[in-house]
Amino acid sequence: MLLSALAGMPVLGLTDADPLKTGVLIAGIPVLGTDDVLKEHAVDSILLVNGIGSVGSSAGRRALFDRCKSAGYTFAQVCHPSAVVVAGVVLGEGAQIMAGVVLQTGCSIGENSIVNTGAIIDHDCRIGRHVHVAPGAVLSGGVEVGDNVHIGTGATLIQGVRIGEGSLVGAGAVVVRDVPPGTKVVGVPAKEIR
Repeated sequence: MLLSALAGMPVLGLTDADPLKTGVLIAGIPVLGTDDVLKEHAVDSILLVNGIGSVGSSAGRRALFDRCKSAGYTFAQVCHPSAVVVAGVVLGEGAQIMAGVVLQTGCSIGENSIVNTGAIIDHDCRIGRHVHVAPGAVLSGGVEVGDNVHIGTGATLIQGVRIGEGSLVGAGAVVVRDVPPGTKVVGVPAKEIR
């Protein structure tokens, strides 16, 4: 929600699963209550921002997105003012582009995906839905990333590789060949682990 404020959008508040946090200020923004407080707002009167991150799995983030979408809510695209997003980049609903990110021409970022601090995504990359690209990751041109993928901090993906749905690329990994769906890879060069 704080990033929305930076982008000039008014922020009504935050929700939290813990009802004891109702009324608490986080970064100067009030916790309004649990997600049940959304029912007090018409679905067409507010935009949501998904504040759940991803550590190896986007399941929680995806579940919240899907639940709110099925109730009729819409998610805002969030783009930090210091990000470089060239003309023609396509951002899906709820995509979040954090500080210092560079998105080059021909890229698309799927709905409810996060491109985190300082990540670089070069030309013609396709990022699926519910993906987390962690801080400092570098995707060379023409990389394709399936849905529900986590790309770890500082990982490097060379030109043209494909990362299958539900895969995890470990922090600092250097991916030089395609990664099948549901696979975890780590190391330099990246190798599958079980």
